[in-house]
Amino acid sequence: MFKIVQAEWLAPKVRRLMVEAPRVARRHQPGHFVIVRVHEEGERIPLTIADSDAGHGTITLIVQVVGATTERLCGLEAGEGISNVAGPLGRPTDIEYVGHAVLVGGGVGTAVIYPQAAALREVGNRVTAVIGGRSREYVILEAELAQCCDDVFPCTDDGSYGYHGFVTGWLKDLIDDTGDVGLVLTAGPVPMMRAVAEVTRPHGIRTIASLNPIMVDGTGMCGGCRVTVDGQMKFACVDGPEFDAHTVDFAGLTDRLTTYRNQEQLAWNRLHETALGDHSRGAHCQMSGLEAAAPV
Repeated sequence: MFKIVQAEWLAPKVRRLMVEAPRVARRHQPGHFVIVRVHEEGERIPLTIADSDAGHGTITLIVQVVGATTERLCGLEAGEGISNVAGPLGRPTDIEYVGHAVLVGGGVGTAVIYPQAAALREVGNRVTAVIGGRSREYVILEAELAQCCDDVFPCTDDGSYGYHGFVTGWLKDLIDDTGDVGLVLTAGPVPMMRAVAEVTRPHGIRTIASLNPIMVDGTGMCGGCRVTVDGQMKFACVDGPEFDAHTVDFAGLTDRLTTYRNQEQLAWNRLHETALGDHSRGAHCQMSGLEAAAPV
């Protein structure tokens, strides 16, 4: 059992969990992820390691409620435990001097770019973070990024905070205005990463996307995370999760992400039917304070 030592809401349906996982914390590098199982009979889900503290033996996970498993996980409080945390997995981010590195995060994808930003800054890069959300309340980790970036630019779809528009709009202006961007790293919704790649493609800027497809074992055995990159099949769990965004088949990735949509909906329905049944019997339902959300 992996004990949760701290739990807090960062945004609606977005939870930050600090978890005791000493072995993972000692080996963590930017770009790594873990496979988590909330309880012994639960499904396995991949989660980015947003931060780690080797001295205290903890890792930080940022989780968005999108289905039954993530709702169960986000319902846990400090002092409770997670059944399994396997990792660190995947290839770490290639950290090198490029001059000016721009990191683009959308939603919980911002959790991916946070450790990358700190590492890129440590080797002497100028680091700019462009982070987005639907509205101000969905922009996360701005203060944390400000501690390890030269500039942080928040963007909101509705204009309630920062730049009014998508992160790609600000990115395009930034590239045009500076002319010195040597690397772009991006993590977030697939349509956003695909759009980022199209912004940087005409400029020939190396662009790396962190992919988060369906995973089961995290070691390349199940094949659930396969993606097409430069016309070749790759496994995101062992060959990635980071790939050249200009060569990723984002259309194929989008299709694969919807493969188990029906099963996810059934799991969601079962969870809430159980919760309603417990509530009717007067039992405490740990998830009852959360709003319903369609699984993704």
